[in-house]
Amino acid sequence: MKFTTQNPDKSLHLVSLGCTKNLVDSEVMLGKLKDYTLTDDTSNADVIIVNTCGFIDSAKEESINTILNLHDERKEESVLVMAGCLSERYKEDLQKELPEIDVFTGVGDYDRIDELVNAKRSNFTNDVFLANDTNDRVITGSNYHAYVKLSEGCNQACSFCAIPSFKGKLHSRTLESLEKEVKSLISQGFTDFSFVSQDSSSFLRDLGEKDGLEQLVSCVEKIEGIKTARILYLYPSTTTLSLIDKIADSNVFVNYFDMPLQHITPSMLKIMKRGKGVEKLIELMDHMKSKPNSFVRTTFIAGHPGETQEDFEALAKYIEEYKFDRANVFSYSDEEGTTASKSDAKVEQEIIDERADILGEIIAQTTQESLEKEIGQTFEVYVDGESDEHEYLLSARKTIWAPDIDGEIYINDNELVDEKGEQKQLEFGKIYTVKVTELIGDKLLATVIK
Repeated sequence: MKFTTQNPDKSLHLVSLGCTKNLVDSEVMLGKLKDYTLTDDTSNADVIIVNTCGFIDSAKEESINTILNLHDERKEESVLVMAGCLSERYKEDLQKELPEIDVFTGVGDYDRIDELVNAKRSNFTNDVFLANDTNDRVITGSNYHAYVKLSEGCNQACSFCAIPSFKGKLHSRTLESLEKEVKSLISQGFTDFSFVSQDSSSFLRDLGEKDGLEQLVSCVEKIEGIKTARILYLYPSTTTLSLIDKIADSNVFVNYFDMPLQHITPSMLKIMKRGKGVEKLIELMDHMKSKPNSFVRTTFIAGHPGETQEDFEALAKYIEEYKFDRANVFSYSDEEGTTASKSDAKVEQEIIDERADILGEIIAQTTQESLEKEIGQTFEVYVDGESDEHEYLLSARKTIWAPDIDGEIYINDNELVDEKGEQKQLEFGKIYTVKVTELIGDKLLATVIK
């Protein structure tokens, strides 16, 4: 049954937690509930949805706290919905322990959320929902950038990760489906795209194609109207030198290389089941770095079971020497059902935290060095809008950077003199060439040139 609101004045408050892949699913739900008016007033919203994250302990805690706080604030007759990964992963326990929730749903019913809300009914479909070109998504947060999900699920068996247990095996979308969605988004005015999935470099491998991402690059390049694109979440064992070359040779895809490494020593990569020899891994990373204007991002785990002091010191040395443009470090935490959680070689929590702090300090320094290299440079940016810092400062993002995670550039003027000598207001969502004048803290300051 198709649900449409009888009262167009009904309001919806949606919170999307976790990764950008969750955000795409949240945007699908917004599309199915587009007859509702979006509101920030949680005390008067008719429907409240929390799309939860179940990846690590801190994310689980945030999901539970968010939904309980919203329950405390909501009006009596509202509908409170818990959706997403955490809900899927612990569906039996949560339904017993959280009577406050009106509707539980997992990762398979995003495109049926209107029916579930209307019927005030919980449901967990066995199949994981796979985004497609027919979903009427409501893109949030930008008038020019959109995330596009390549696939769902993951075939990897990393020792520390529980995602395959509730997201299932890899299910790739077809190139035709992706092409249709991108063209639809372009027709709505979107020009910058980030392609995402749990394991993007395995795209189409479940359909018998080993060069799926290279095919994607070729396909997307032929679509008119795209200004820039990037791929997030490459996996070491399914990333090739030819893929890196394909991205670097593209006139649409920027030289953005995002590969979570997690570690760098042979023993730890074997324990973590990361499936790539150190020599090959370093070859890949060096190849990325060799590309013109490349930007390399990664993540690491500190204190995984079996990590010796020697392993840790080797990792710290590699991070210091490679000088990643951006990186994140996570403290290891046990995840139910994973091989790491059953290990007898656990590292003490105090040592885990100490190692994470040390790596965090190194990463902060290399990030700062990456930003300092930008001083005096001229490059293109997207102007997003007014900054939160000051009404006279505009917020911008280097075109190669991914939204929200790689930084913000302040522009201290909102007008530009064109070729005719006329003053013109800068348009949000458009590309401008800027010159960086200084770095204050972790923010670059720049002036528009053209």
